[in-house]
Amino acid sequence: MAQASPIGASAADEDTVLRLNRRFAAPRDRVFRAFTDVAELQKWWGPEGFTCPVAELDARPGGKFRLEMHSPEGGIHVVFGEYREVTEPEKLVYTWAWEDSDGPETLVTLEFTDHGAETELILTHSLFADRESRDNHNLGWTSSFNDLNKYLAG
Repeated sequence: MAQASPIGASAADEDTVLRLNRRFAAPRDRVFRAFTDVAELQKWWGPEGFTCPVAELDARPGGKFRLEMHSPEGGIHVVFGEYREVTEPEKLVYTWAWEDSDGPETLVTLEFTDHGAETELILTHSLFADRESRDNHNLGWTSSFNDLNKYLAG
């Protein structure tokens, strides 16, 4: 079973950096592809109960993405950004901003480590304005990783 746990943060960044570590029972290339292939990403992306009917991905340095998530209550949440680094199947780095918010642009780093039939995924999401925003994203990422785990399990 995949588990998520916070990774230690220094006092300087504890309010503005989210770190999660999660293991998935799938090979690294499969987990990486779940983040970079539109058809795969749409099957799991977003917190539990959400759907992602619109997804645009250009997973290359300088490429852009835009993801439209629909909540069970009918709300629409759009996140977009630009890929800074794409090293298949090891690492993704991209900016992250909400279309309906004037909050700061943040930075997501995903590191994929091969452990045979399992993959360790380390997420570092940084540059949050405050602890509340970081904690809200923690809930969203944790729930999304639950969906990813179910998707990878088939």
